[in-house]
Amino acid sequence: MSLGSAILIALAGCGAGLINTIVGSGTLLTFPTLLFFGFGPLMANVSNNIGLVAGGMSGSWGYRHELIGQAPVVRRLVPLSLVGSVIGATLLLVLPAEAFQTIVPALILLALIMVLVGPRIQRYVVRRSEGEQPAWHAPVMGIGVLLAGVYGGYFGAAQGVLLMGLFSILSTEPLQRLNAHKNVLALVVNLVAAVMFLLFAREYVDWAVVGLIAGGALLGGVIGARIGRRIPPAMLRGLIIAIGLVAVVKLIWFP
Repeated sequence: MSLGSAILIALAGCGAGLINTIVGSGTLLTFPTLLFFGFGPLMANVSNNIGLVAGGMSGSWGYRHELIGQAPVVRRLVPLSLVGSVIGATLLLVLPAEAFQTIVPALILLALIMVLVGPRIQRYVVRRSEGEQPAWHAPVMGIGVLLAGVYGGYFGAAQGVLLMGLFSILSTEPLQRLNAHKNVLALVVNLVAAVMFLLFAREYVDWAVVGLIAGGALLGGVIGARIGRRIPPAMLRGLIIAIGLVAVVKLIWFP
């Protein structure tokens, strides 16, 4: 690996850490970068996933203030992300890489619609329920978090967009707090998948790539938390939609 390619991979890791902390879908920056420099798809996916764990840690730490008082919610959702990630990482190791290619763009588009109209739907549902969240919200959110974990363990690009779309429909919490939840759950998914890859797919791990992406993502997560926590909710929602659309275009026309 040349010095120039190493610098660009580290910069891609930094950008991915920043984007993941604010919105999600940073993998759409690092994964193509690794492919461009000649790494195979499976090696790129596995090494990228392990490296981005560092960015998830710094991003989640940066949003720690938004998590105050949220321990019950986190304790309820984290096990679902964990189980989903195990399933998704297992699918990555046993299924062809094209398996999710057709459904992923549709999932992201659905998530973007949920982000856009979610608050209105949420307000309508709460009014119809006499000011309280319906009892079915919690189990539906649990199923959604589980499925997002499956997707995240398999590939991970735009996992954050999917989670934010789900939360926009089913939670009345402020958007920044939901972003904090998203960061923690995405970290759990990436961490569990990384452990599985280290146990069962170590031959696909390039430690130089892991180190470069981890270093860049760690810095990017810190920067992303500082920027993201200052973005007004309407602007953050618009940013989520914009990056999600870029993800859809990338996955459909530039696979």
